[in-house]
Amino acid sequence: MRTASEHVRRWMAVLCCALAAPAAQALEVFACEPEWAALVKVLAPQARVTSATHALQDPHHIEARPALIGALRRADLAVCTGASLEAGWLPMLQQRAGNARVFNGRDGMFFAADHVTLMHDHAHTHLDRSLGDVHAEGNPHFHLDPHKLRQVAQALADRLARIDPAGAAGVRERHAAWVRQWDERIAAWETQAEPLMGRTLVAQHSTFGYLWEWLGLTQVADLEPRPGLPPTLAHLQRVLKDVADDPPRFIVQASYQDPQAGQWLAGRTGLPVKVLPATVTEQGRASTLEGLFDELIEQLLAALRASEGARR
Repeated sequence: MRTASEHVRRWMAVLCCALAAPAAQALEVFACEPEWAALVKVLAPQARVTSATHALQDPHHIEARPALIGALRRADLAVCTGASLEAGWLPMLQQRAGNARVFNGRDGMFFAADHVTLMHDHAHTHLDRSLGDVHAEGNPHFHLDPHKLRQVAQALADRLARIDPAGAAGVRERHAAWVRQWDERIAAWETQAEPLMGRTLVAQHSTFGYLWEWLGLTQVADLEPRPGLPPTLAHLQRVLKDVADDPPRFIVQASYQDPQAGQWLAGRTGLPVKVLPATVTEQGRASTLEGLFDELIEQLLAALRASEGARR
């Protein structure tokens, strides 16, 4: 029979071996935008995810801060929009981070735009800065179409499984469960949003273009004179004149945009103005992908009700 001291020595040896064994290292993921950080967390909740931007920032214009360089240097996988959305800052980050895993063309660099069809493709059109912030590949804000988000999720699940074979089975199980729930949500959102079909609005930039297309809304004017250029008084006066005869239902701006232009037009037309999150937020209802679409649709319906009330 083993003595008590022998039992203690045995368990101490087991404990020492356990402590000496290297722990499985969590996957390090660098997400250029919050929507991709949220999607990674759905598919690989054990991953350590850094988002380079947040909902109050314009994703076109980000400073290559040392903290972001360090995060990209550690990354096993970078998940970005692509379609030149990050062209002003991501290449600099890649160069300074010097992490070959996330160079373009490597498995560790995932561009979501490579897996969907974009609207407003200008690939065969000559573009210059006089046209403003126009992307040759097309509108890069496709994450606001839940059908396209579903396409990206499939491609991202495949990439995560390739990057982390040990976690591949779990990624595929979570992806399959998410797709079932997501499809149910899409059907519910489309039913809920039926009153928005055929309505018109004024917005700033093409930020919500895919959302309008999905819900059957039409943007009849843009608060920007050119994509990415700030609104000017002369341009806003033209917008005011253009919408005078057939007023749209409401005005929409993204939470990262200066609200003054929308407020100026609202003050002269009486139209309700809604400031909406263009991506997943750090707190609140829109802090998840499903919560983001819940919030967007409810806020748009509220704007429609306010518009109808003002017309009575």
